[in-house]
Amino acid sequence: MSNSQDHLLDLEQAVEIKAAIGDTYRSLIRRLSVDNSTPDNKPLPMVLEEWPGGRWFRDLGGSQGHLWGFVQVIKPPTLLEICGPLFMSYAVSGHVQFRLTQIPGGVELVMRHRAFGLIEDSHRQGVVPGWQHILDQTRQDAEAGRR
Repeated sequence: MSNSQDHLLDLEQAVEIKAAIGDTYRSLIRRLSVDNSTPDNKPLPMVLEEWPGGRWFRDLGGSQGHLWGFVQVIKPPTLLEICGPLFMSYAVSGHVQFRLTQIPGGVELVMRHRAFGLIEDSHRQGVVPGWQHILDQTRQDAEAGRR
């Protein structure tokens, strides 16, 4: 029998970035799309349609791919929310929010990922380093001026 906590995921991670908020936002979009990669730096390019209802998906060519979610809220350069199964190809509903806030000396980027369904242990464990990788890469890109 499963525990109710097996059905929930609630993760929040944050990073401070020494860059302008617009540059940080563009770096985040780039990391979630064309420059996406796994924590072991294997390319995982995605498509992110930047409008409400826009898709976030992996295009494998030949009309093949994997839908990760839909843009629920987009308010550049402060907020992006995506809802969908994300990387979990089974009965799960998820929501990820990226909130950028101007702070002295830069930007605080907070990511919150919540999901419910029968979440596999491998995904529950992999989500922490996976999102941290995207946040760290966004910070490096923004601070280096790569948008």
